[in-house]
Amino acid sequence: MKTSSTFSILFWVNFSRVKNEKASIYARITVNGKRATISLKRKVEVSDWDIHKNRARGTSQKTRILNNYLDEVYSNLFKCYQNLKTEHKLITSQAIKARYLGEDEQNHSVIDIIDYHNEDMVGKLKWGTQKNYFTTQKYISKFLLKTYKTTDLYLQELDYNFIIKFEKFLRAFIPEDHQRKMGNNTVMKHIERFRKLINLAFKLGWIERDPFVNFKAQFIKTDRGFLSLNELQEIENKQFTIERLQLVKDLFVFSCYTSLSYIDVINLTEDNICIGIDGELWIHYKREKTTKSIRIPLLPKALKIIEKYKSNIKSISQGSLFPKISNQKLNSYLKEIADICGIKKNLTFHIARHTFATTVTLSNGMPIETVSKLLGHSRISTTQIYAKVIERKVSDDMQKLKFQFSELENNKLQYQCESRVKRLELKKL
Repeated sequence: MKTSSTFSILFWVNFSRVKNEKASIYARITVNGKRATISLKRKVEVSDWDIHKNRARGTSQKTRILNNYLDEVYSNLFKCYQNLKTEHKLITSQAIKARYLGEDEQNHSVIDIIDYHNEDMVGKLKWGTQKNYFTTQKYISKFLLKTYKTTDLYLQELDYNFIIKFEKFLRAFIPEDHQRKMGNNTVMKHIERFRKLINLAFKLGWIERDPFVNFKAQFIKTDRGFLSLNELQEIENKQFTIERLQLVKDLFVFSCYTSLSYIDVINLTEDNICIGIDGELWIHYKREKTTKSIRIPLLPKALKIIEKYKSNIKSISQGSLFPKISNQKLNSYLKEIADICGIKKNLTFHIARHTFATTVTLSNGMPIETVSKLLGHSRISTTQIYAKVIERKVSDDMQKLKFQFSELENNKLQYQCESRVKRLELKKL
């Protein structure tokens, strides 16, 4: 492609429109005789403008500030010209103007991809996932303001160093409500969401290179929390006179015996309780997170809790099985319940799901394939993360193995004794 042979930048003042002895300053870009004009939104005293140097006269502070600004504009316009040349784009005065003003398609910014993603994810992502992206976007804005003193940045300016700085910012960030600093995995989650945004920009052709190409997220494997049988029974047997605590306890225990997450428990209605293949009551439900259909036979303890709230005024008016309560309040009240029951673990509603997978099912000999189906997982490998076999089950299985070895040893000794007896009897004969 043929590139431009002439290129120039000129600053000029429109003397035909002078007001109060002041005139507006413009930048004129010329490429191959074709012009494009940019208003610089600056004015200058007519008597202070040097038409030969295309700068303001004098050494006053006001003049120095204006001339420094003009130098900066000149430098940025020339940079736009060089970038277009490097990218092998058709160079015109209008192309340089558009690049400078950020109006060409190559100058999308971080906020542009965030806005695009926010519009695109409506109806595609569940609110819980959307909320996580909004949190990540809030940290991106804080990072840009603190580190770069700006509210936005062109995507083409992002590089590996930007990502490392963002990671350091997240690790050092202390929330205003005096919570703890973010853990490693929380930091990595925010960076992974940002990475998905940048990957979307790459697919859209908004950037030519992926700044994450050399970055590798480092997650630390953590044990999934769950309640032991004694801890679960401690909560089950505790009766609360405070209505809100009793409701939260019942919802938590219900989840321990059904595996349902908070949003799935809250959204249950009478229509979700159906007769199963065995003639017993089952839950038929489409998971909010994955939209995957699940069918769960109702255990007696879960059925008892459903019966308890069958005539509840709140749940009837809301058209749900249980009175609705926010996830934030629910988890806050669970902390109170843990303190009252003497449980030292960080009790959250999601622990109920882990407890179902470990204490209620796997530790009682249920095959992992069945547990996986009840949890609504598409892969058993996902279930293995949630549902680790607890030490008591390991101990029980080892005791069985020891017993089998012992039986083999006893049979061997018995066989040897019987053989000796037969040999002795043969000798007597």
